Amino acid sequence: MAEPRLSIEPHDACVVVAVHGELDVTSSQQLDDCLAEASPGRDRMILDLSGVDFMDTTALAVIVRHWRRQVEADGMFLIAGARYRYTKALWITGLADRLPMYDSVDEALSAATTAS
Repeated sequence: MAEPRLSIEPHDACVVVAVHGELDVTSSQQLDDCLAEASPGRDRMILDLSGVDFMDTTALAVIVRHWRRQVEADGMFLIAGARYRYTKALWITGLADRLPMYDSVDEALSAATTAS
């Protein structure tokens, strides 16, 4: 199984973390490390899940942990491009109703910029 590809791209006060591939128990630490690397000095983070083919609850736990950290630090953590077919865990657990979710990175960037 191939490891997911993760990238970090700064956008002014925001940072976009894009994921391509599967997020599961074998890649959760890699996701955690990438989100931790992206967060210092940025109070707004966008997690682009448009390239995710599968996500399990271990990856979901990593996402929730970083979302809570951002919010506790008066920041923002937004999800972009999550497709139900591949990221069902967000909906099954009810987190899709609690996490700020947008159809695209552009929409999330616009929301993050407007909120500043």
